[in-house]
Amino acid sequence: MYEIAQRVLVLRTDPPRDVTVTVGVPYEEPTGDWSCPYRIDGLDGWEHERKVTGLDSLEAIELALVMVRAALAGSHEAKEGLLHWDEAPSGQRPQTVYVSLDKNRDIAYVAMKHEIVPGEVARQVAVEGVVLDFGGAGQLLGLELTNAATRLPPEMRL
Repeated sequence: MYEIAQRVLVLRTDPPRDVTVTVGVPYEEPTGDWSCPYRIDGLDGWEHERKVTGLDSLEAIELALVMVRAALAGSHEAKEGLLHWDEAPSGQRPQTVYVSLDKNRDIAYVAMKHEIVPGEVARQVAVEGVVLDFGGAGQLLGLELTNAATRLPPEMRL
């Protein structure tokens, strides 16, 4: 894989070790689609190169970055608080949200995690065209937004 981007994260184990994320150059497949390779070294089960495929090279890169973020955030190392992005200012880093659009009904659902399982929503609160879904411990799981075509920022209306 010819690398175009790489980041080293810290896995706070004893002894500490690195988790290296690498994204490769997108390439055109014989079908006309574009693929982008990526690799995560240092996380259990991710020690080999993978790829995602999109309609063009930009979408392939975007999808690779989404997959990397989801893999890192969903890893048992991150869930146990062992994986750290030390270079982020003040301990902050961008978080992934998952947006589903129903253009026919003009509704968007913004989930705070990859998958909300049936029965996980314990309470709903409706406020001015927005329904907030909360889990049993009071954490925000997601929100449903009516009139999404006008209320979402343009970059989320794809």
